[in-house]
Amino acid sequence: MSVMLIGEMELKVNRKPIKNLHISVLPPDGLVRVSAPSHLTDTAIRMAVISRIPWIRRQQKDFSDQPRMSAREMVSGETHYVWGRRYRLEIIERQGKHVVKQKGVSKLQLYINPGTTIENRTMLLNEWLRKQLKERIPGMLEYWQTKMDVCPNHWGVKKMKTKWGSCNTASKRIWLNLELAKKPPECLEYILVHELIHLLERHHNERFKSLIDGYLPNWRQCRDTLNSMPLAHESWSY
Repeated sequence: MSVMLIGEMELKVNRKPIKNLHISVLPPDGLVRVSAPSHLTDTAIRMAVISRIPWIRRQQKDFSDQPRMSAREMVSGETHYVWGRRYRLEIIERQGKHVVKQKGVSKLQLYINPGTTIENRTMLLNEWLRKQLKERIPGMLEYWQTKMDVCPNHWGVKKMKTKWGSCNTASKRIWLNLELAKKPPECLEYILVHELIHLLERHHNERFKSLIDGYLPNWRQCRDTLNSMPLAHESWSY
């Protein structure tokens, strides 16, 4: 991967054997990444990026305006999100099996052994969040794959730093970001539908836009909701 400058804008350019040039603006700070066909010259890449500068600037502004959560210390009183709702964390130390419990609509309780590290507390909560997603996805997936007449070979949940979801169209494998368990359910549905549409149309072209408009007319509202909620604190790298 090489670095290219257009004025003060820094681009990460990755040349590979693909047909079309793709420009991505990545969270949390709006880094611009360009995937370009191997044969394209630097000049051609620059011209393509320059033509998209207004769009790039809008994406970067959205990221800069989006609230950020500070690094989580996994202590009592801290705010955490589940399905778009704010919860206060309560740490309860005692001997026994580690357990996460949802108490009412405002509190998450972590039952842990004394001396449990921040890393293990985080892992415990993440595994609980993963369970919440894996319980909700199958019903949603069954509805949409029937409606769209598509059938992924595999789906899974994992932490991703630059995408809410991904779809490998060759293997028909879909991944959903663990962070979606923190967002309202309609955000999960939007990302799932988005990735399923890639099984019908690989590229983000006019046909893709027509399909998502037809299946999920309120997708823009879902996208705005997703982008307006606080981003998790991460040590981002690409």
